[in-house]
Amino acid sequence: MGKISRDTPLAEITLRRYEKPTMGDRELVRKFCLSVGLLQPGDSRDVVVDVLHVLLKARKDREELHSEEVKNKVMDLRKSVNLPMLGIASSNIRRQLKRLKDMHFIETNANLYRITEFNQISEIFEEKVENFILKSVMGRVRDYVKRLDEEFSEKKEEEN
Repeated sequence: MGKISRDTPLAEITLRRYEKPTMGDRELVRKFCLSVGLLQPGDSRDVVVDVLHVLLKARKDREELHSEEVKNKVMDLRKSVNLPMLGIASSNIRRQLKRLKDMHFIETNANLYRITEFNQISEIFEEKVENFILKSVMGRVRDYVKRLDEEFSEKKEEEN
């Protein structure tokens, strides 16, 4: 039996549409994370929300944070809103930071994390997600659509 190849995507994005944002700060960050696929609907492991929340708050003061500082601030935030201390291991905090970095929402500078260039999330989303990731993914999907039309057109079927 031969090797089974894996279909590994070059890029991947999940987008969801929710109601208009009218909620408070943590719930707003949560809905954003759900909207861009950083959090799955019904997922109780939502520490990525708190990691992003902490970094958004730090942006106000142009503050860069070490992963342990992020962890401590996440713990304080979760305590303040009576959330269980789940997903707060240092390794998981670093994993969530990597996920945010992979989406280009945050960046590192000498092991310190910050919102990318201290920019507004709207600017980062437009520049990195809409204009870079989404355009790239949509362009490739269009290639597949065009190729499907060519492969399964009436002329092609008549030839077979």
